[in-house]
Amino acid sequence: MRIMVHDYAGHPFVVSLSQELASRGHEVTHSFASDLLTPRGVLKRSDGDPETLRFREIRMNPNYRRDKYKFVRRRRYECEYGRELEKAIAEIKPDVVLSGQTPSEPQLVAAKACRRMQIAFVTWVQDFYSIAVRKLASKKSSVLGFLAGSYYTRIDRRFFSYSDHIVSISDDFIPILKQYGVPESKVTTIENWGALAGIPLRDKDNPWSRRMGLSDSRVLMYSGTLAMKHNPEPLLDLAKQLEADVSAKIVVIAEGPGADYLSSEVSKRGVGNIIIMPFQPFEDLPDILGTANVFLAMLEPEAGIFSVPSKVLSYLCAGKPTVAAMPEENLSARILVKQGAGIVVPPGDSERFVAAAMELLKDDDRRISMGRKAREYAESRFEIGGVCDRFEAVFRIVSFERSLKGSAPQREAAVLK
Repeated sequence: MRIMVHDYAGHPFVVSLSQELASRGHEVTHSFASDLLTPRGVLKRSDGDPETLRFREIRMNPNYRRDKYKFVRRRRYECEYGRELEKAIAEIKPDVVLSGQTPSEPQLVAAKACRRMQIAFVTWVQDFYSIAVRKLASKKSSVLGFLAGSYYTRIDRRFFSYSDHIVSISDDFIPILKQYGVPESKVTTIENWGALAGIPLRDKDNPWSRRMGLSDSRVLMYSGTLAMKHNPEPLLDLAKQLEADVSAKIVVIAEGPGADYLSSEVSKRGVGNIIIMPFQPFEDLPDILGTANVFLAMLEPEAGIFSVPSKVLSYLCAGKPTVAAMPEENLSARILVKQGAGIVVPPGDSERFVAAAMELLKDDDRRISMGRKAREYAESRFEIGGVCDRFEAVFRIVSFERSLKGSAPQREAAVLK
């Protein structure tokens, strides 16, 4: 098949899916938005990539980063992006489009374009944009939150109706999808995974840790976006507790409003044991994660089940334990607790977050045991071949169903095949 994988954010684990699909003989175009501020994979051809794999950057207005939290401008840029995405689909002419992480309006444009061009369209639900917009806008005004939420809910309903199938990353999303008018028969759950092949285990003493002067430090690491749904205050509280321990460092590899706030507070308070750095190249990720003794994650209460942080899945691959302040019903939290791969505390409970991090930093045996369980889980669940099998099955079904909706000769050929 000709497959277009549209991962708006450009995450590493999605690149691994495109690589695997291409290795099976499919013609795959991996497309993504330009100028986004988020951790990204290697979004270009690498040595060893199949000949049938292509990468395509789709233009996003470069001012998007600056104006991301200005609703009117952000909406205009996203609508412009939708038109660019539609052009790419028309030029590539795939048999099927898989589109995820995409804001509502460009997702609707893509779904309608595929319907018009008789291309199978699969929506990959990583979160619910309309719910996120409503919560974000409600912080400014309850009326604005209601109006924005209602507007985007209508858009989400429309692109779900135009989709041939829905891939959900969690069964938790199915009741919500039903509220959007999506029948359960139209949904397949495929949980997200970490880019296991791209994150081999590394010793703490490695080229990156030596370059950063961290090979002899005990490192608590946060790596990923620090956005509106992440509260950086626990990191400052943890730094205060570790002031007397010169061997301990908190390393924050992040960008976004939370990172800007954290940097400002570190400067104001004269905090010397937090190191803040921008996103690093994906090629360095194994060494970066290998440098950590303990990983850190935060998610605000309102995120609930609606966000599954990909950083936690990468942490699992690296074979180190995680201390997470997040809702216990969140899928990542449930994985950490069930697998014994970390400690989960309620979001906003900075005291318990700090205590859990300090406990793991001091208890070598427990830390090593949790890290081993984390890697074992990743190896049992993140093998890309099995993940790809499930996506291929969805693509075959929607392509067959789409062919049955075509002309009489097309229907006859599909039945004979």
